[in-house]
Amino acid sequence: MSASDSSRNFWQGARKRALPVIALMLLSLGLHLVNLKTIGNANEYYTAAVQSMLQSWHNFFFVAAEPGASVTVDKPPLGLWIEAAFAWVFGVSGVVVSLPNILAGVLSVPLLYALVKRYAGEAAGLIAALVMTLTPVFLATNRNNTMDGMLVFTLLLAAWAFVQATESGRFRYLLLGAFLLGLGFNIKMWQAFLPLPAFYALYFFGARHTWGRKVFYLGAASVLLLGVSLSWAFIVDSTPPDRRPYIGSSGDNTVLGLMFGHNGLSRLENPRAGQPAPDGGAPRGAPQQALEACEDLSGRAKCGFSLPNGAYIEGTCLAAGGGELACTPSRGQPAPGNAGNPQGRSAPGAPASGDVPFSQETGTPGLTRFFTAPLSRQASWLLPFALLGSLLILGGGPLRLPVESPWRKAFLLWGGWLWTCVVFLSAVSGIFHAYYTIMLAPPLGALVGTAFVRLSRRVLFGLSALTLAFQTFAVSQYGLNPAWMLLPWALLGMGIALRRSRARMCALTLAALLALPAWWSVKTVTTTPDRHLPTAYLGEAEPDSLRKAPASDSYTAPLVDFLQSHTQGVPYLAATPSSQEGAALVLATGRPVLYMGGFGGQDEVVTAADLQAMVARGELRYVLYGGQRRGQPEIAAWLEASCQPVEGVPIGRSGPDGGMQLYACGP
Repeated sequence: MSASDSSRNFWQGARKRALPVIALMLLSLGLHLVNLKTIGNANEYYTAAVQSMLQSWHNFFFVAAEPGASVTVDKPPLGLWIEAAFAWVFGVSGVVVSLPNILAGVLSVPLLYALVKRYAGEAAGLIAALVMTLTPVFLATNRNNTMDGMLVFTLLLAAWAFVQATESGRFRYLLLGAFLLGLGFNIKMWQAFLPLPAFYALYFFGARHTWGRKVFYLGAASVLLLGVSLSWAFIVDSTPPDRRPYIGSSGDNTVLGLMFGHNGLSRLENPRAGQPAPDGGAPRGAPQQALEACEDLSGRAKCGFSLPNGAYIEGTCLAAGGGELACTPSRGQPAPGNAGNPQGRSAPGAPASGDVPFSQETGTPGLTRFFTAPLSRQASWLLPFALLGSLLILGGGPLRLPVESPWRKAFLLWGGWLWTCVVFLSAVSGIFHAYYTIMLAPPLGALVGTAFVRLSRRVLFGLSALTLAFQTFAVSQYGLNPAWMLLPWALLGMGIALRRSRARMCALTLAALLALPAWWSVKTVTTTPDRHLPTAYLGEAEPDSLRKAPASDSYTAPLVDFLQSHTQGVPYLAATPSSQEGAALVLATGRPVLYMGGFGGQDEVVTAADLQAMVARGELRYVLYGGQRRGQPEIAAWLEASCQPVEGVPIGRSGPDGGMQLYACGP
């Protein structure tokens, strides 16, 4: 064969291998883009921050949450910097600021394919990429501006670097992997370190260096990782507080405080469960409506109250932290501690817990968390197959160190990643949103693909039947029992009947396993999304009052026009208790809006004395106050004594903090 014939055959083979990957990328792109206009402004907190960051380099570097740079976003900067770069080119909109995550999701497909192919072959790589593409939470999260999609893509790049370091023995790839992990830390902080044990284990047990050299190399890489991770934090904390914004959600106005507090320990456990509020009033976690509903009732009495989004909650008066009675929702309704969340929802049949933040999204800690509502709909459809399959692929000869078996290396990388995430997220009782489970999508796909090509027919059928049984159970948790659920079982039966042809058997078995996740993914992208807290399709049993809530948390045009016309020459359009009330005003006007309490109303960005001084200097004239995030009691007292309610201007907000009052302060 001539050299030209050999070259021609190579490129023909390369094109043939590339076609399935390109098809998967097109499928992923289509699912990411369908019905995209429904995301509106996406998560307004981040979108308003992007708009603010484009107004000055100062705002950009410190990720100012609003144009006046009173407070920062409660996240590190890198993801928002990337979103701001896209917005600088294409303009600020929900679609544009979500575009980096969409592109990250699509580009993750060939990257995962290549990584899985390295240890398990081409078929496993294609299956892995397909499974990830059809994981509902993967699509829901990427179609938003929460930055988790960019984080997952960055972690896949880091995984590639660690694989290269393990196989080639070259130190520079290990340093590259550490550098990429540090970038991931600057996207979502500690979440980026969930696969770190798997990456280090792969290199430590798989690289062909001496043990001492591997320890030294990993130590050096860790120093680089620490330096990159803390670089922005060091610069910001070294800047005098009067020359930068308040560090949002930090509690002490430092990035380190944010890192180890709100984004650290608060993710592990809920330190505020059952504690009374600082002003001695309502217990933390119980909304004012729940307390008022039981003011004239006795313990265990039946009660009810309306959420600002229009949903009516029925429950029982029970003692909350601080000794007061609060109307505790009945089974399947939003928990009092989460009612302040704009899209706080409880899955049908899943009790919410006031002691666990966002339990309406993620349930309560325990071994069954990923297998029961409300979390099972996100990424768990093939989880039994992946978890058990990861253990079964370990077999095959005696264990030698360094590890040489590609299957065992696959387990170290993907099994370590998946098991770490599942165990950790099953145990945490702190702040845990459902969209964090996007972290499972790459290792889940990788292990399903690897198990498919590794396991015997008999074991494959057994795992598939077990997984289909779980899927049938999971669907029933959300009020659904479609007749076509018999189709996956029929496909599996056909696969068993054709077991002598492994290709047909695998195709039918894979189709059986992916039928339900694929349908759930399509429903996820074709129904109205939760713009604030991305989530997979909720099922048909969700109350209409909750499903329609996201469309009703904006302000009236007369209010915006009034503030605009009455604040000409005044730096701040208005002050609000938190970003939850202020972000919509930033997006509507592009003007500075003072978030007095930061993201959730708990920060002391300004005091009553600060507000009084700002009014005296002509920097602020109007304050929107009320709702559930009422801020510091001294601010309420100052407003009562020094400001006048503005009547006749409809506020119109019916989101989480309805009942707002506009105050005019100063001349």
